[in-house]
Amino acid sequence: MPDLTLQNIDQISIDIRRQEITFAHLCDELIDHVCCDVEHEMNKGLSFNEAYHLVKSKMGERRIKEIQEETLYAVDTKYRKMKNTMKISGIAGTVMLGFAALFKIMHWPGAGILMTLGALALSFVFMPSALTVLWKETHSAKRLFLYISAFFAGMLFIMGAVSKTQHWPLAGLVLNLAALAGIICFIPALLVSKLKEQENKSKRIVYILGAVGLIFYIFGFMCKIQHWPGASLFSMGGLVIIFFVVFPWYTRLTFKDDKNVSAGFLFMVIGSLAIVMPSALINLNLQRSYEKGFYIAQQQQQAMFNYKFIDNKSFLQDHKDSVFVLAEIDSKTTELLKLIDSIEKKMITDSEGGAEIPAVISQLIRQTENGPEIQFELLKYPFHPEPFMGFLQKGTETRTELNDALEAYSKYMTGLNPGSETDVAGKLLDPSVYLPAENSEGAWISLMSALHMTALMKNGILTAESITLSSLTNGNK
Repeated sequence: MPDLTLQNIDQISIDIRRQEITFAHLCDELIDHVCCDVEHEMNKGLSFNEAYHLVKSKMGERRIKEIQEETLYAVDTKYRKMKNTMKISGIAGTVMLGFAALFKIMHWPGAGILMTLGALALSFVFMPSALTVLWKETHSAKRLFLYISAFFAGMLFIMGAVSKTQHWPLAGLVLNLAALAGIICFIPALLVSKLKEQENKSKRIVYILGAVGLIFYIFGFMCKIQHWPGASLFSMGGLVIIFFVVFPWYTRLTFKDDKNVSAGFLFMVIGSLAIVMPSALINLNLQRSYEKGFYIAQQQQQAMFNYKFIDNKSFLQDHKDSVFVLAEIDSKTTELLKLIDSIEKKMITDSEGGAEIPAVISQLIRQTENGPEIQFELLKYPFHPEPFMGFLQKGTETRTELNDALEAYSKYMTGLNPGSETDVAGKLLDPSVYLPAENSEGAWISLMSALHMTALMKNGILTAESITLSSLTNGNK
């Protein structure tokens, strides 16, 4: 009868203790049990390596962990309660979120309540109980930070996603915190844990590249939510690293060592697709719907501008011989509109190319009979926040110049016929009607929002001109 050597027993002991068995007596019993099974298989003529591999295959990857969990469930009342709580809250929260999604799609009442209850159940009941269960099962101080960071990031993501769907305040901040928790805490902790595994030395480069790809993708998704520049670059870079480098490389290394398809590998494939593909589709959908709404608003303002511009020119043509001052009004209006057009051009140039590499404005701003017309669909960075801060934020040179020009224009218009409808026109020329007065808001105002403000301002100027022209001509009849 073949006996195990001390080296064979040490190898079995190391493998079992690596499973983080917290009960000392249970660990010894499991080692003894596996040694007996290996000796039994060796009696059939197998070598130690063949017999040990056969025993591990029969037991499965998680059988030793399951034995400990069953033991804990039988002898530890607190563990049993927490595990039941984890199961119930996990199932209940997932079911409520599933029904909430269905209700949201069908526009049925109660979707918001179900979504909120499901998120609360997962974030504040399932997550803490799952963390307690994991600690009871492992008692691994080395992985405690990994578990805490994972559940903290998961809790913030769930609450942030629900807040974004429900249009609650601070939703963007919560999602940013979730992304930062994942980038700064969870992914590095997971990478360190994987790099310490002795049996996966050949996969260390793959793990590092995978962590880099995930960080790129999460950061790109965060930039997309906040409409920061570079979102598409980071997202695409992360996806390329994960699916065109890491995934094929990891698959090759996995099947090189093990010809069988494990449950963990299948879970990794399905989990990656379940997370990345929907988020990518949501990413694209959010971008299209968000930008489309801005484009429609800008097109409406442009249509209004063209109508008022043509109407005012037609009015001047019909009354060109009646009042000489009308031509002067038109000249001052044209001069003010040109100033605003030049500011728009500077903002687009700064957003699309920057000061060192100016953008090709001829393709982005089309010259028409009514003046320059911006081609919004061609803008590469329509939500860049810096152009407003550099040109329209309170205190900047161009903002001061615009304020002075509007003030001078307003004084001129209201002084033509005081106490009449020109006073109403003067109210349309107040910069605070179109531009924020506080600098604190400037950091969150995108290029599209800034262009919408200037479009409203130009239409307000044309409306004020129309009111003044009508007032002057009617007063001279």
